[in-house]
Amino acid sequence: MTKVVVAGAGSIGSLLAAHLALVADVTVLTRREEHAAALREQGLRVSGRSDFTAQLEATADPGALPTDAELAILACKGTDLEPLAVRLEGALPAATVMTVQNGLGAEEIVAAHGDWPLLSAVTFMSGTRHSDAHVEYVLDTATWIGPYRGTGEEDARRVADLIEAGGLKAEAFPDLRPAQWSKLIFNATVNGVAALTNLPHDSHFAQTAALADLGHLVRDLVDEGKAVAAAAGVELHDDPWEMNVLATRRGHRHFPSMLEDIEARRPTELELINGALVREAVRLGVPVPLQTAVYRLVKAREASYSE
Repeated sequence: MTKVVVAGAGSIGSLLAAHLALVADVTVLTRREEHAAALREQGLRVSGRSDFTAQLEATADPGALPTDAELAILACKGTDLEPLAVRLEGALPAATVMTVQNGLGAEEIVAAHGDWPLLSAVTFMSGTRHSDAHVEYVLDTATWIGPYRGTGEEDARRVADLIEAGGLKAEAFPDLRPAQWSKLIFNATVNGVAALTNLPHDSHFAQTAALADLGHLVRDLVDEGKAVAAAAGVELHDDPWEMNVLATRRGHRHFPSMLEDIEARRPTELELINGALVREAVRLGVPVPLQTAVYRLVKAREASYSE
């Protein structure tokens, strides 16, 4: 049986770990030992779109991870990726490591801390973590996977097949950038607007009938992102505006992670998402005044925590 390490046990990490535990030997790396103890003693319950309790191993000690693990999925938030990569230095000598963060730059962060073969992934799947040992599966959308360093499309396909065997959706790409940039533009727009308005991702984001409708701003932000992608030579896999419209029609009031972070007065993933997009625009000489304004305003909201 394939040995898998899932590092990070928030909603995404928990969903991946639990479903993969149905078809693989899974160990979860947590930050807290009490979290690891709860997973070992109670298993990991999934409710919502799936309903089962997975049995798996868990530890808060990177030195206790199986040295023969073949795959390690880093499922933490972007703000926690650097500390996690530092914790994993010298560990997992036989593993291919897969990042699954929003935005751009996660792979470079991990690559600086080890010579693992790397896969890059983004996911639209979502869930709600109710406790250390219970996660609710909410949106059953796919995880997109592509090669990055020392890997190829076949490696991405093997991981996608494993994830699908566990009951989740996944798709492998020969080059993840078109899908990654579609998600980047979608996230920079939707997360940023949600963080500034306190609105969940709902019908407001697609409405354009009236002059004051929010959808006008959302579409203009998306158009700026598309211009950056075009200048970078990336042909988008999906139109981020259509992704936005489709998501608002699902009838589910999704609370983007950046809005949750703002409401909890936590650091956001701003730099890997909005910051990455704006920095690429500057590098390529593409004017993005609206995306720049959103980036600076969310940064100011973070600064307000200490005031």
